[in-house]
Amino acid sequence: MFEKQIAYAPQAAHTTARQRIEKVNRIWTYLENETNFRALAEAMYKDFRKPPFEVWATEIGFVKSAVMAVRRDLRQWMRDEPVPGPLALAGMSSRIQYEPKGVCLILSPWNYPVNLSLCPLVSAIAAGNTVILKPSEMSPHTSAFMADMMSALFPPEEVAVVEGDADAAKALLKLPFNHIHFVGSPAVGKIVMAAAAKHLASVTLELGGKSPVIIDETADVAYHAEKLAWAKCLNNGQTCIAPDYAIVHESKLEVLLKGFKKSLRDLYGEDPKASPDLSRMINLRHFHRVRSLIEDAVSKGARIAIGDQSDEADLYIAPTVLTGVTEDMDIMQEEIFGPVLPVVTFRSKEEAVAIIRRRPKPLDMYIGSRNNAAIRYYLKNTSAGNTVVNEYMTSFSNTNLPFGGINNSGMGRSNGRHSFLDFSNHRAVMRRHWLFIGLKVVQPPFNDLKMKVLKFFYRFV
Repeated sequence: MFEKQIAYAPQAAHTTARQRIEKVNRIWTYLENETNFRALAEAMYKDFRKPPFEVWATEIGFVKSAVMAVRRDLRQWMRDEPVPGPLALAGMSSRIQYEPKGVCLILSPWNYPVNLSLCPLVSAIAAGNTVILKPSEMSPHTSAFMADMMSALFPPEEVAVVEGDADAAKALLKLPFNHIHFVGSPAVGKIVMAAAAKHLASVTLELGGKSPVIIDETADVAYHAEKLAWAKCLNNGQTCIAPDYAIVHESKLEVLLKGFKKSLRDLYGEDPKASPDLSRMINLRHFHRVRSLIEDAVSKGARIAIGDQSDEADLYIAPTVLTGVTEDMDIMQEEIFGPVLPVVTFRSKEEAVAIIRRRPKPLDMYIGSRNNAAIRYYLKNTSAGNTVVNEYMTSFSNTNLPFGGINNSGMGRSNGRHSFLDFSNHRAVMRRHWLFIGLKVVQPPFNDLKMKVLKFFYRFV
């Protein structure tokens, strides 16, 4: 039922930088309108009690950054890129021409439904593509807002929003898109990649996984306790780059727990449930999933160091820290996506690295240390999509850096020019200017002289 929108509008490919910038400007102009912002904030509050400040800070603020990067640099990104060639190709020029891939499907998640829908949309438009956007049915009020927004800003042959459940997504995945951009879990990412393979469509997969934080014996533990409490509770822990578990030097555990408790009081008061600044679990299924992770860990010997209160009717789970965690517990196997922090201790940096390497490569990795040699060791002996040292939750914030995962945590890159490139075909263009030279040396009949000439040229490859 979506086939008509798969037909690529060739005029989109032929748009100028000015025309594409005008299109992405529409998105920001709409969002910065105070009436529209209030409507969005209300929709997101209905979906999961997201406070308006977080709507701005973690949703539309990132969209503005994406739009501003396009405004500033799109003309440069769109230029053909000359590249050098070997001596054997004297008289020829070589360049990379960036052209749109065509019709793109953006499958966005519920946890940051505006940010993770509109940032890739901005990049897709900047690259000259047309787009079908399928937001998550799990945040229906926000999805409805975006459907209304896109219908007000773009004709459906340029940008169309398809609302609906998993069946709608399955129907879309049967269609021959040129590129699919998906943000979500590794399990669903495999389904998307398999569907894309049937049409040999390229994919960008921003997945998740268990992003670790190492806090070693040299770290400023009070600083990291405050940052970690905030990072773990932002959006109620429902963030793909949130620190999923902490690997803490055994000498710093008690100091970290004390600082974490104090930081929770500073952030959310004596009763976090009463705070207007703490979101809720998205739905009952995810509430029970996170509760079951806690209960499994406790049944296997983990201890509740902080929190553990919950209210099913309110979809509330208190910020919780577990100690005595072992690697056989479910909470150390699955991505948590909730306000729960399991803590394991270590004695040596080799032991900390071994814990990380026993798991699939994470989307993000955090390092808390003041020892430069140790930081270099952690970086050299682990692999992650992104790494942040002595700070949290910033890997998506610099549009000059690529953002993305590796293997189980994703493929492809987002942010600024990197996202423009992901939505573009890198077309290699070669042209001969000196027609009298040619490549006759490689044409029959072959002889000893041609062999000598051939070997000579290959000395300069």
